[in-house]
Parts: sequence; C-alpha cells; structure tokens
Amino acid sequence: MSDGDDHLDIPSLELSRLKAISALGRGAKGVVFLVQTQSSSNNEFIALKAISKASIDKKNRINHDSDGSEYRRICFEREVLRRFRHPLLPRLRGTVSTDKIVGYAIDYCPGRDLHSLRKQQSEKMFSDDIIRFYAAELVLALEYLHELGIVYRDLKPDNVMVQQDGHLMLVDFDLSTKLSPKNPESLPLVKSEPLKTKKKRRFFSCYSGVSPEDSVSPTKPGFNQASSESDSVEKSNSFVGTEEYVAPEIISGDGHDFAVDWWCLGVVLYEMLYGTTPFRGSNRKETFYRILTKSPELVGEPTPLRDLIGKLLEKDPKQRISLEGIKGHDFFQGVRWDLILQLARPPYIPVGPEVEDMEGHKGIDVECFVQEVFEIGNEDKVEAKKDSESKTNKVNINNGVWVEGLNHPSQTDNFIVF
Repeated sequence: MSDGDDHLDIPSLELSRLKAISALGRGAKGVVFLVQTQSSSNNEFIALKAISKASIDKKNRINHDSDGSEYRRICFEREVLRRFRHPLLPRLRGTVSTDKIVGYAIDYCPGRDLHSLRKQQSEKMFSDDIIRFYAAELVLALEYLHELGIVYRDLKPDNVMVQQDGHLMLVDFDLSTKLSPKNPESLPLVKSEPLKTKKKRRFFSCYSGVSPEDSVSPTKPGFNQASSESDSVEKSNSFVGTEEYVAPEIISGDGHDFAVDWWCLGVVLYEMLYGTTPFRGSNRKETFYRILTKSPELVGEPTPLRDLIGKLLEKDPKQRISLEGIKGHDFFQGVRWDLILQLARPPYIPVGPEVEDMEGHKGIDVECFVQEVFEIGNEDKVEAKKDSESKTNKVNINNGVWVEGLNHPSQTDNFIVF
C-alpha cells in the first residue's frame, strides 16, 4: 500500500444505505450490529458499532464533564482503528453520525469470539495445540500494538473475534491508551503511519492522542533491569480494565504500561486451558484481593504451557516475562513466527452468515434500538431483543468447521510448526 493510500479519508456512511440485520452484542457505550451495505457495486457484511449521543451527554452531565471526554474517547478509538494496517486488527470501514447516534464500521467476523468458541467445546476447554496457535496470533497482535505505542488493556476472549479465514482479530479499543512506543526504533510488523487528524469527514475533533481519562507520568528508574517491558518512558495511572483480567499494578495504582497486556494474555491462556479465569472471587473485592495476593492454581503435571502462564501471571511487572521471553519460550518451540499469518489451515474455519428472505425487510431501526438500550435502562434486555430481531430477519450463522484432529488433545498433530 502506498503512502498516499494511508492518508485517504475514511468514508462517511449514510445510515439509510445500511441494512441492520441483527444485533451482535453490546458494550459499555454502544451496540454492535451486523449490517449489509446497500450499494450498486456490492452488498457486503460489516459490523457497525453505534453509540447514543444522548447517553454520552447524560454521562458527561453526571460526571460533571465539561470538556467532552466521552466524545474524545470515541474519537480516540476511531483514530486508533484508522491507523491499523495489520491482518489481526480491524480496518475502519467508515463512520456514521446522525442527530441521535455516532459510530463506525469495521470488518465483520463470522466466527464470533473466543469465549463463544470455547463454550462450544465438549469440555469447555481448548487443546494445547489450539491454544498455541491462538496464543501466537495474540502475541503478534500485541507486539504490533506496542510498537505503535498502544496499550490494549482489555484483552479477554470476548474481544478476540474469529475471522472468515479462521485467523483472529482484536476488537474494542475504547479502553486503550497511547504511550511512547515500546520500540520506537523498530518497525511495526506491518507498515503503519502515525496518528493524524483529518479535517474532513470527522464527527468529533480529537484533542489528544492519549486516552481522555488517562493520567500519564514518567516511569521511575527501576533497580531490576532484567525485563525491559516495564522500562517505558511513560506509565498510565488510570484504573481501567475488565474485573477478572485486570493486572495487579492497575489495582494497586502504581502506574502501568505495556506489561499489563502480557498479564491479560496469561489470564486468557489460563481460561482456554482450564475453562475458568484464575482469580475469580464471589465479588469484585474478593477478585481484586486474589489478583493481588494469590498465585494461580496450575493444576496438572508441569508443561511448557503451564510454565508460560505462570511467568505471564507474575505480579511484579518488572519480573513478568517480556515479549522476547514469550516468543522464545519452550511452549512456542519450533513456531515459525514469520509464517503464522500465512497459515491457510487454522483450527476453526467459520462459515459466513446465511441471510434469507431479506427482500422487503427494512431491517432493524438502529437509532431506536440503541436509544431503547441506553436511555430507557433496558440494558439487560438487549440479548432477548437481539435474539428476537435475528429470528425475525431469519439470520443463520453457521457453526463452521473444525480442522480434523486439531481439537482432540489425545491425537498427535504436528501443529507446533506452522
């Protein structure tokens, strides 16, 4: 891709030209829809995240926020997405802005997320070989983000989607933040350009490249130089993350950097192996206490995978295993890191949505749906409404195909070398 292509404006999408087929899920700020573009050239499927303007304004009033930080966070996420040029991260396909909602469209992943995929397994767990493949792709995605100076901070199975070709895709960057790049002298895995603010087709103005609720401070020199992951120029002091995946340094408020993503990776690998997260308590207070004080219970005989998880779940970020240690760990012995993204045979290949009898259907009213969810307090009913809408519009998302032999731990498969 040429340098000129990198600077093309992101198109502004007309909501009237998008047919919302079903609600795929909701987050803290928006609802994600499966939509079909209505154009003369092609009718493709994309994912649209729509956010209620009224709910944002209400939150700003409650928080006595006069500088519009909620809008700035949405803008920050959009700018982060616009920057990506990597097969494991979404492309920003366009933005939407009406009197009632704002949003943006990214690539649609028919394989749903890793959490749903794991729950489909007979024992609610993955084999070591499957974990190895997905873990390797997560490492590559995080490596790319860190080289861009982006701390993800919300790695969890729900945010890891399965693309049409079976490879992964990280989504949902509203908790991410921008620090000085991890390796400013090294090139990202795939060419990318710095964040630049566009004067055209933007629905907010961006005030800063740093996530709005972050407080960034210089890192104090550490005595232990064994790991370089926590020797960044900057650290963030904000308290963000998902309860069971949050790193101990975020809870303690000592400042955090890129190392928090490796902690989250450890939690995700533990969950894929055991079917549950390692520090879950009966409430938030107990969960945080366990994260701060308890060691993960790595039940079973010692294996390279369990050893890696233990090193990732090191509570001291300065002692936590670094990127170099992860890629050189025994669990990834024999892995060709340069060929992972070219693998044509991932363990699970999803089948795209089969949409029937959509002629004559107007689809979901996105604005009304989002307003009902976020303004009337119907958050808990979105799943029921999502199922109802899906049945009305007759959407069938096929379960996909598991590559033979890869989902059975008892079978031997040379899956170590990609």
